[in-house]
Amino acid sequence: MSEPEKRKKKSKDVDMTEGSISRHIISFAIPLLVGNLFQMLYNTVDTWVVGNYASDAAFSAVGNVGPALNMMIAFAMGLGGGAGIVISQYYGAHQYDRVNDAVHTAMLMSAILGAILSVTGVTLLPGILKLMKVPADIYKDAHTYLFLLYALMIPPVIYNIGAGVLRAVGDSSRPFYIMVVSCIVNIILDLLFVIKFNWGVLGVAVATSIAQFISCIIVLWILFTEDGPIKLSLKKLKIHRDMMSKIINVGIPAAIQMCITSFSNLFVQSYINAFGGTVMGGWTAYNKVAQIIQLPIQSITTALSTFVGQNLGKGQLDRAKRSILISTLMNYGFCIVAGVAVFASAPVLARFFNSNPAIVEMGTYFLRHIVPVYFLLATYQTFSAALRGAGHAKVPMFAMLGGGVAFRQLYLFVLTHLFPGNILPVTYAYPAGWLMAGIILLIYYSKVDLASNRLVED
Repeated sequence: MSEPEKRKKKSKDVDMTEGSISRHIISFAIPLLVGNLFQMLYNTVDTWVVGNYASDAAFSAVGNVGPALNMMIAFAMGLGGGAGIVISQYYGAHQYDRVNDAVHTAMLMSAILGAILSVTGVTLLPGILKLMKVPADIYKDAHTYLFLLYALMIPPVIYNIGAGVLRAVGDSSRPFYIMVVSCIVNIILDLLFVIKFNWGVLGVAVATSIAQFISCIIVLWILFTEDGPIKLSLKKLKIHRDMMSKIINVGIPAAIQMCITSFSNLFVQSYINAFGGTVMGGWTAYNKVAQIIQLPIQSITTALSTFVGQNLGKGQLDRAKRSILISTLMNYGFCIVAGVAVFASAPVLARFFNSNPAIVEMGTYFLRHIVPVYFLLATYQTFSAALRGAGHAKVPMFAMLGGGVAFRQLYLFVLTHLFPGNILPVTYAYPAGWLMAGIILLIYYSKVDLASNRLVED
């Protein structure tokens, strides 16, 4: 790439290898937080609209298919995360030609992967719904919603990986602006299709698909018009084998972790579904609130991953380690405040999504039992992100598969047989998995040389 330094200065990239650690993390995390909030609002708005203007069956259908939808896109997000780590390390090392090779490889892979996931999702949909034990009264709505979103999987995959490219070089602002635009479109179309046209679940699925397509077009436009090391060019669009190998080596463990985790969530959902529609509705309300509460944790850890990647790319190990400590303290502080606030306001939060008193009661129950122990989630996510940013992607995968998947399923199987019909063991299934995964990661982190998997060639 000609004049890489000149091009770099014209872009919106942020070099995190110099300056205040906390300032970099916060300034990166804030737009990411708001952007993630708008992205999360896709399904939340869908749920709110059908819950208030359609039926309880539609509410439960849209609200409970999240794990099934996440299972398909999680694989792409994992590979996108791998691409982001590779890009951030080369960017930190100021090897901008290699950054550009990684960007072209990642974006071409995203289009191919999106098509594969679309075909796979549509083909496996009946089996997925059966595995989730979706009740007969909501089966049709759940099938309609998932079928359309699976069929149109390419745009969200391209957007997520394209946004990951921007974040890898420290730009979390433009992904935020994209999500604001697409979420506004989604809200307007949700209301139009459901209230005006009376399309029900089909309406929210169509609205979401259109909004995702718009976000895909915008991120591609940014990358093709960018004047910096992440600029896309049709002439240069190809898969570089060495970059593909690096992306796969870092991304596949994360992809497997996210995909299998989402798959295992189908089993957790099946335990919830066994308690009937009221508990399902309460769990849906909890999930909608929980997604919002978890966003600050996710935003800080995403910022941490980029920060660690850039600084290890430049060989600044001590600075990377300090960022992990700072991020952990930030997340713990947030968890304390969120736990107190949610415990006090749980009934109001649950009622926002559904006014049925029985559903509100169950939503309140889940919120008050799970949110106060979110520091377990924060521990797991913080050290998982730090290790992935350092290129140690296999360890978070094994920690989550062992603690968050295998242990959680064993926990559910044993305790639901020991205490049949008792919702309490199911309530603590996720915290139990976070605890075990966090312990594994902390033990590994205390023993590993964080810089031993550095991806950059000197």
